[in-house]
Amino acid sequence: MKPLILITNDDGVTSRGLRHLAAVAQEYGEVVVMAPDHNASGVSSSITFTRPLRVNLISQEESISIYSCDGTPVDCVKIGIEHFCTRKPDLVLSGINYGSNASINTIYSGTIGAVLEACIKGCQAVGFSLLNHNPDADFDACTPSIRHILSYVLQHPIPDFTALNVNIPRLPANQIKGIRVCQQARATWKDILEKRIDPIRRPYWWLSLKLVCGNPPHDSDEHFLAEGYVTVVPIQPDFTATQHLPSLKNIEI
Repeated sequence: MKPLILITNDDGVTSRGLRHLAAVAQEYGEVVVMAPDHNASGVSSSITFTRPLRVNLISQEESISIYSCDGTPVDCVKIGIEHFCTRKPDLVLSGINYGSNASINTIYSGTIGAVLEACIKGCQAVGFSLLNHNPDADFDACTPSIRHILSYVLQHPIPDFTALNVNIPRLPANQIKGIRVCQQARATWKDILEKRIDPIRRPYWWLSLKLVCGNPPHDSDEHFLAEGYVTVVPIQPDFTATQHLPSLKNIEI
């Protein structure tokens, strides 16, 4: 039996990155695409529970079915697994995202929110992002790395309660140096909130962000991406800072 692969993203069902990932995934199994019907970037792991969710069939062929959902990426994973996959998916993929989901981006990303949701549901999951926001981004350069990672994961299951966050540098395929498994760099976003006035004199604020990373460690995603490598960071839904549990024991009474 061919593997069953569920695919979603946060850029929306019309995204070229999503369609490219689905085309590559079809080389490995049967594909079900369930993606937001709108751009849902930056929604992290948010869910929809104050209104109904609606799903539309976009297209259906022998080895791929494509649906849109008016919810979040996490909603897409939930409803895709529960109602539109004929069995539990062998693999859940998210992406290919426009722009980086390395370092601090992980906690804001709808792409990664979907991956973590799949992980919580006991599915193998991988998120793919390309460091390119250009609408005409060349996703062909991602193909060799995606094929290598999909082949590996389908033969060597990811450890339980763990998913993979994959980021691909903005380079031609022949200039990508390789793949590195590494840690997430410590970074932050500098918030730039510009106050403006609307036509009826009411104030509003427009948010923009600037990544502040300093000198990332040599074993981190930001370092390897700058050096021209694809990065693979294992991530988990468990946010416990286990290394600090002993030092905080004095709080107990």
